[in-house]
This record gives sequence, C-alpha cells and structure tokens, in this order.
Amino acid sequence: MLAPPTGRSGARIALQSSGTPPQDHPRLHLDLHVADVGEQTAEVARLVALGAQPVDWDSYPEDPDFVVLADPEGNLFCVVDLSHG
Repeated sequence: MLAPPTGRSGARIALQSSGTPPQDHPRLHLDLHVADVGEQTAEVARLVALGAQPVDWDSYPEDPDFVVLADPEGNLFCVVDLSHG
C-alpha cells in the first residue's frame, strides 16, 4: 500500500490492490474536493505519482470542474475543483 504524507485535514489517502475486478458502473464513486484549480493540478500530480492514471473519459463537459483518474486496478474517481463556476 502506498501512503502519502498527511494532508491539511489530517486525513491520509492510500491506493492499494484488491482482488475484486473494477465494475463498469460501480455503486460507489469517490470525489476528492479541492479548493481551486492550482490545488487540483497539484493533487492530480500527487495521485499520479502514487500510481493513479489519467482517464481519457468520453463524457467530459466542455468546461469540466473535475479530472477523472483511475486507481492502479482501473477503478475511477474524480478530483473536483470547488471554485469552478
């Protein structure tokens, strides 16, 4: 398991392997909220360094407030810029 340094909130985020294959339409989807686009860029870079992969998602709106990533096993999650609007 990869564990990054503790963030501002004190929460730790880790990416780890599971024996369960990813679902095409999972019942649970994780959104990580960040304060602004600069924090979004930094968080995406940090997660990619931990093993996440950017996803070339075909349903991005024209001006998205989120970035779709996949964990090392292909489970999708988003990093959302809360200042977008």
